[in-house]
Amino acid sequence: MNEFTMISASALAYLGDGVIELEVRERLVKKGYEKSLKLNTEARKFVTAVAQNKAFLKIADVLTKDEADIARRARNSSHLNVPKSASAAEYKNATSFEAIFGYLYLSGNKERIKELFDIAYSE
Repeated sequence: MNEFTMISASALAYLGDGVIELEVRERLVKKGYEKSLKLNTEARKFVTAVAQNKAFLKIADVLTKDEADIARRARNSSHLNVPKSASAAEYKNATSFEAIFGYLYLSGNKERIKELFDIAYSE
C-alpha cells in the first residue's frame, strides 16, 4: 500500500471520473470525431454507470492487490446516490471503477490507466 490508499474512496472516484472522461475524450478526438453532438453521444457509451459497470467486470480479474483493495473500499462506501438509470450493484461497480482510475492517476501510473482502459472497453 502507498499513501494514496489512505484517500477516501469517494474522493478517488471523483478524480477517477475525470481521468476516465479525459481518456474517453482523447480517444474520440483521435478517432476523428469533430462535432460536439457526436462526441457527446459517443462519450456516453463509456461514462454512464451501466457502461462503467460492464467495464469494471472486464477488469476485475486483472486487478493488482492494491487496485482490488481500492475497488472494495469504493464498493463499500456509504455515499452512494444511485441514479435511476442503474441498479445499486451497477452503481457500486461503477464507483469502484472510477476509484481505481483516480488511484492510478495519483500514483502516476499512466501506462496502467491505458492498459486497464483498453481491457475495460475492448469489444
